[in-house]
Amino acid sequence: MSFHRALAAAAVAALALPAAASAHAVVTPNVVLAKTLQFFTLSVPTEKENASTTSIELTPPSGFAIDSFQPTPGWKRQVQSTGSGDNAVVTKVTWTGGKVPTGEDSVFGFNAATNGSKSYLFTVRQMYSDGEVVDWSGPESSDTPSPRLEAKSSLGGGGSSSTLGIVALIVAGVALVVGVVGLVGGRRSLA
Repeated sequence: MSFHRALAAAAVAALALPAAASAHAVVTPNVVLAKTLQFFTLSVPTEKENASTTSIELTPPSGFAIDSFQPTPGWKRQVQSTGSGDNAVVTKVTWTGGKVPTGEDSVFGFNAATNGSKSYLFTVRQMYSDGEVVDWSGPESSDTPSPRLEAKSSLGGGGSSSTLGIVALIVAGVALVVGVVGLVGGRRSLA
C-alpha cells in the first residue's frame, strides 16, 4: 500500500469513528447555558433488523423543565405531569403510533430549560414492533447509555480543550485532502 493510500485510509477511519460511536439515543444540544429556555431534540436510532420503532418514552431528569413540544407528524404524544398551569412539571412523555424503519432515527423536538449548572441524565425506553424494549439508561460506557447533557453557567472562554479540538479537526481535514489527492493523483513512487 502506498504512503498516500495509507494516509487516506487513516484519515477516513479517523473521521468514521465518531459517526459509529454516535448510534445512541441522544438529547441535543448536549452542552447548554443553564436556566435558559431553548430548543432540544431527542433522537433515537432504529438499529434492529426487520423491526420498526413504534413507541418512545422519555423521562426527563429532575431540574429539566419541558415547556412545550414541536408537533411530530405520524406520532401521538401523551404527557404525564405533576402540578398544573405554570407550575406543571413534565415527568414523562410517550410518543406512539410511529413506524420508523431500521437505519433511521425517531426525532422529537421540545423547548426546555435546566434549573442549574450540572449534568442531566435522561431515561429513554424504545419499543420495537416485535415487542422488544431497549432501555437507554445505562452508563456512558455501555451499549445503551443514557442521553446526557451538561448545563453550564457560561459557555464562553474557549479553553485549551476547545482549541485542541479545533486543531484536531484541521489536522484531520488536511489528512483527508492529502489522502484524496494521493488517490486521485494515481500511483507515484516516493523519491
